Amino acid sequence: MPAILLINGPNLGRLGRRRPEIYGRTTLGEIEASAQRTAALTGLTLHAFQSDVEGEIIRFVDGYRNVAGLVINPGALMMTGWSLRDCLEDFAGYKIELHISNIFSREGFRRQSVLADVMDAFLAGFGVAGYQLALNAMQSALADRKESEG
Repeated sequence: MPAILLINGPNLGRLGRRRPEIYGRTTLGEIEASAQRTAALTGLTLHAFQSDVEGEIIRFVDGYRNVAGLVINPGALMMTGWSLRDCLEDFAGYKIELHISNIFSREGFRRQSVLADVMDAFLAGFGVAGYQLALNAMQSALADRKESEG
């Protein structure tokens, strides 16, 4: 089974309590448990990780450079994570950037991702359902890659 990473950046460990009017009441633990179930159903192995520290996220990615892909909700690192961008730039697996809220309908400073140009796909505005959508999209993208390679 292909392995993928599910990474959540700063402040996302507080989901369910942080600005529920924007991010909902679902906790990160609930999201990860649901993602594990979805991954298993779609034939993926999932390694979940959350950190408020950019360097820890980079170390985590570096420890799993051989996996098939990653889904990352970088939180505010989408605006400031230049080191994370450098790390993801040469990650060979399929990469999806995910945001719970529609960042384009929010404050102007949230509308530019420094990561987006090194990602394969971008999902925003689907609430926590975006995690399931991203995993299904990942499974489909990996199947397409496998088909085109062989």
